[in-house]
Amino acid sequence: MKNIFKHIAFGLVVLTSLNSCDDFLDVNDDPNNPTSENIDPAIVLAATQVYTYNTLARDMNQLGNLMMNNWTRDVGASNSSYYFNEHNYNVTSDFYSGIFENLMLRTSNYTFIQNAEGAEYDNYKAIAKIMKSYYFQYLVDLYGDIPYSQAHLRGENLTPEYDDDLSIYRNLIVQLDEAIALIDDAPAGSLNPGGNDVMLGGDMETWKKFANTIKLRILLRESGRTASGTYVQDKIDEMEANGAEFLGANDNITINPGYAAATNQQNGFASLFLNVNDAFVNNYSSTAATKYTIEYLTNTNDTRRNRIYAAASNGSYAGHQQGDILEASTNYPVSHIGPGLLINSAQDGIIFTAAESFLLQAEAVQRGYLTGSAKDLYESGIKESYKILGLAESDAITYYSQSISLVSWDSSAGNEIEAIINQKWIALNGINGAETWIENTRTGFPAHVPLSTVAPGTSRPIRLLYPSSEIAGNTANVPQQTEAQAFTSKIFWNE
Repeated sequence: MKNIFKHIAFGLVVLTSLNSCDDFLDVNDDPNNPTSENIDPAIVLAATQVYTYNTLARDMNQLGNLMMNNWTRDVGASNSSYYFNEHNYNVTSDFYSGIFENLMLRTSNYTFIQNAEGAEYDNYKAIAKIMKSYYFQYLVDLYGDIPYSQAHLRGENLTPEYDDDLSIYRNLIVQLDEAIALIDDAPAGSLNPGGNDVMLGGDMETWKKFANTIKLRILLRESGRTASGTYVQDKIDEMEANGAEFLGANDNITINPGYAAATNQQNGFASLFLNVNDAFVNNYSSTAATKYTIEYLTNTNDTRRNRIYAAASNGSYAGHQQGDILEASTNYPVSHIGPGLLINSAQDGIIFTAAESFLLQAEAVQRGYLTGSAKDLYESGIKESYKILGLAESDAITYYSQSISLVSWDSSAGNEIEAIINQKWIALNGINGAETWIENTRTGFPAHVPLSTVAPGTSRPIRLLYPSSEIAGNTANVPQQTEAQAFTSKIFWNE
């Protein structure tokens, strides 16, 4: 495992050099200074997987859980000013700017891999296309128009133009189709990434399933746009005709390069809340469960509550009303991040769950895009959610057998889509908050989740603003924006 981290550490140095725009890139090669022409893609892959995951697990997950009323500040903790901007929806050009900056920077290394010469790297190129598509979907979902066709040219173009968000979405489908073809048609002697792939260990069949599942998510996101109906149906029909397989039972896409309780070796999510000795840090005690979500899970007899959240110091499960500021005399014990999510520094990082895959398929069937049983897929999604949190399938069956709307499929008649998105909100609580925030923006579901009590208006933000660094560095191309547009400027699939 130490060798893996040495590999990743060297890969990080390579990533920095690949993203540099200094003039030395234009001079003759120094054999002691590797450049893009002589760097093995195998060195770059693991580091890029790790550092893009960190943005997903930290900033994106945290922001989404705050937007969707899963997390709040613990007003009784030592720093009760936590999450002030999130609770007040103060979306500015400096608000979570690291999402844009880090994803644009780190995904450039996927571009480097996919542009590598030599058919022996076809499997590496396929993985790079899949992961770049995965993260660029989020960049579009959170920002709309972004640099794409001219992105990642480094010194050749430091001020890339912005592409239309719809055109990027359509090209992501092309990239995923090309990735699948690269895997299917890889020539004899093609290198299998093996241990250099710290997500799937070179399991290229599962990479194909992952690519198909990302395609389905992209298409469903666009499906609410009236003008896209025929396009979406045609693309999904193509997938069915080609026998496309999606992520199934136990097909959770995770990452683990050898995480450990040691400096620079912790899981990115765990390091938010644990130090290198696996002891809780201030961010853990300052991040509390919300009263609303605790009560919702309790009232629906959802035993995932005890895995998503930890018992409070008095053994109960309780939370604060998001946005409220209580006097010290009214503080009471509350729940924090639970044992199903926060295990230790060595835990796997979660990038995509089987639960989300099944719920995507359930929506596609319910909307008439795919054939199958939406009910069976819905219930399978709930089972997978229970399993990844350390619970039994039997617990899931007991849960969804209750005659409760948005829990039982049959009791949700007429509201099946809301039930699916509601279960996604629960299944991704603490795992991928950004996804549930985006899905809420797309569908309006779950409609029952309240705003922060200090929300400035009647809606939560629907997007992020371009960061100050982009405004300063790419002034001529970055779209004009105002802070109000965080609430009004829609991504194309929401127009």
